[in-house]
Amino acid sequence: MVVAIVVTYEPDLEALRRQFEALVPQVAAVAIVDNGSREDVAGWLAQQPSAVGARHAVLPLGANRGIAAAQNAGIAWARTHGASHVLLMDQDSVPAPGMVAVLLATAASRPDAAAVGPRYLDSRQDNPPPFIRVEGLRLHRHACVPGRPVVPVDYLIASGCLIPMAVLDAAGTMREDLFIDYVDIEWGLRAKAAGLQSYGACEAAMAHTLGEAPLRFAGRAIPVHSPLRHYYHVRNAVLIYREPWVPLNWKLVDGWRLLLKFGFYSLITPPRRQHFSIMLRGLWHGLRGRAGTL
Repeated sequence: MVVAIVVTYEPDLEALRRQFEALVPQVAAVAIVDNGSREDVAGWLAQQPSAVGARHAVLPLGANRGIAAAQNAGIAWARTHGASHVLLMDQDSVPAPGMVAVLLATAASRPDAAAVGPRYLDSRQDNPPPFIRVEGLRLHRHACVPGRPVVPVDYLIASGCLIPMAVLDAAGTMREDLFIDYVDIEWGLRAKAAGLQSYGACEAAMAHTLGEAPLRFAGRAIPVHSPLRHYYHVRNAVLIYREPWVPLNWKLVDGWRLLLKFGFYSLITPPRRQHFSIMLRGLWHGLRGRAGTL
């Protein structure tokens, strides 16, 4: 029994409708956890024809408590309703037909599976992003190729991620004091430290929008977020580097990437001064061990 957990914050209701209609045939129930939106999401759900007579629910948090707290609220609801698996979803992601079935089959074929996720396509990008794994002191980007339908990875993006409830019982739920950013990475690395493995399923597909409008630079489309999101990105990365169970080689590789991002967003991405100052603040807070909201 799969329960989809959709986290919303000021959602585009038409996009949410498309997602809901794509999810309903694939899961037993949809739990929408709303992080204090002004929209009446519960009223919107009651008007959806696909919701009539089904076990779908809206869980209003009343305020923006962050992605991890919302996911944990959904996980708790799914557990009390007998879910065997949860499917984490962002509000703007739309699963392809059959995505959940492929994820379930992949998880069932791998007893050590912590989580299984689809390849996703951002319509603003040229190609589906590859799955990522650190090996030695190198970051390997594994694209989906014929003959390799499943790829072991260090972590998966949260949206589209299928997690067995038994794994959440063993590895724990999401770290709420991170608020947003690196929540999925921290959980994936924590599950791996517990002896479990995350997998990318190439035959499962999902449409997903990553960040704001990408910035074209040197022939590439670079995902860009707001300065506030970059604060959390830098701070939470440093908080994770402080954890003794995170492998040293992973810290070094990700730290180098973080340094490059710091320079890029400070020098290239407007408003440059704001990006620089708030990321510097995030670095300082991370070094001091400060978590929670800014």
